[in-house]
Parts: sequence; C-alpha cells; structure tokens
Amino acid sequence: MSLGQQLVPHLPFLRRYARALTGSQGHGDAYVRATLEAIVEAPDQFPRDVDPRMGLYRTFQAIWASTNIDIDGEVGNPVHAPETIASARLARVTPLSRQALLLTAMEGFSPEDAGYLIDASPEDVDSLVAEALAEIESQTRAEVLIIEDEPIIAMDLETIVRDLGHDVSGVAVTREEAVTQALAQRPGLVLADIQLADDSSGIDAVKDILAEFNVPVIFITAFPERLLTGERPEPTFLITKPFQRSTVKAAIAQALFFDQATVPAN
Repeated sequence: MSLGQQLVPHLPFLRRYARALTGSQGHGDAYVRATLEAIVEAPDQFPRDVDPRMGLYRTFQAIWASTNIDIDGEVGNPVHAPETIASARLARVTPLSRQALLLTAMEGFSPEDAGYLIDASPEDVDSLVAEALAEIESQTRAEVLIIEDEPIIAMDLETIVRDLGHDVSGVAVTREEAVTQALAQRPGLVLADIQLADDSSGIDAVKDILAEFNVPVIFITAFPERLLTGERPEPTFLITKPFQRSTVKAAIAQALFFDQATVPAN
C-alpha cells in the first residue's frame, strides 16, 4: 500500500483538528493542504518510525510551527504577516496548551503520543492540558441552545454544558423548534445534531439561524467523514458520536474562545 493510501483515512480527522485549532474551515484546510504538499515534495522526510497517522500529524505540527495563515486562508511567512483577527486570537491562550488539549481530548492521542507530536514530555503535555483547562474556567459564560432529538444524549449534553458553567437556553428536537427557540432567546453557542426527529436537518436549522444572527456552532454526527471532505463549506467544529465528555468540553471551549476573540475590547 502506498503512503498516500495509508494517509487517506486519517485526512478527515486531521481537518477536524486543524479547523478546531485555527477556528476556521478555510484556515484549517489550508494547513492540511500545506501538509500534504510538503509530504509530496519530500516523501523521504516523512516519519517512517511511527504509524502513518502519527507521521501525518507530526508533519502537520511542523507546518503549523513554521507558518501562519492570513485572513484569506493562505499559507504565508509569519514574520511579515500583518496583524489579523487570527493572530489576535492566538495571543489569547498559549498555542501549545491548546494543541495539547485538542490532541488529547478531541483527537484521542495519549500524553505520550501528543508529546511526540509537539516535542514535549508526557508530563509537559499533562501540564499544558491543565493550563488550557484553567483558561477555560475563566471564559465568559454563554447561553447554549442544544438541537438534539435523542433524549439521553440531550440530557448528557445539558449536563456537560452546565458543568462548564454555561446555561442552557433550550433543547430543540426539530428544525422548526430550533429556529423558534433561537430567535426567541438568542444563544451564544449552538450544539446541533445532524439528523433530527422529524427527518429535518440540523444543518438546515443552523443555516436558518445564521441567516438571522451570527453564533458559533458545533455539529454532532456519527459520520464525521461526510462533513470533513474539504470540498465545500463545512463545519469548523465537529464532534463524533459516540462522544467523550472531554471532547465536548474541549470543542465548546474552543468555539467560544474564537467567538469571544472577535469581540473588540472596551
């Protein structure tokens, strides 16, 4: 099996990580493209002493550490990059701590593997994750709308949201309910399942909501590969079912981090 064939199954999940790390589909996918271009240009430099997924993420981390993306989603030289919203966001939390949190909580890497990816010891990774979690505790609280038709999952999400110190503005099970609740009490975050009770779509519900006002959105799906192709407008934040509580917490914190970073300081 060629190297390309070995890497293909892992690309959707690298896109998920890159989008969550940058807070943007365009920026995240640009980093993934740059990673693949680097592998094609220098295949002999691809790490062969680890499994393909580890090698892919390791190459991505090298690209992330050495380049920046401007506001249009292009890869460029960070030394000469102008001040942008993206660079302002990165200053809000130590970048390495966010990488450690996302690699472990969202991507499922062990502290040892995450340490390999970011050139840190497992103990350092644990410390970085603790640092990121401490930053999460200081985040502004938000009203969260949950769009989920499975009662047990909705209850679990509600518990996670409240444990983080946020409030739940409502739980909707259909597209119509979601839009009605969103317009009645504008939430600061939306958690949306893809398939809803009446065969309506959480994606369509979110489109309706975003047509009225801007709000960060996290989608929840059992089939993430369908929304991580990089071929069309797709979610920036995506959680895979069945999910771990730590994954949901990391996604919520990251989505709110980028949303709050766009609000000008008084």
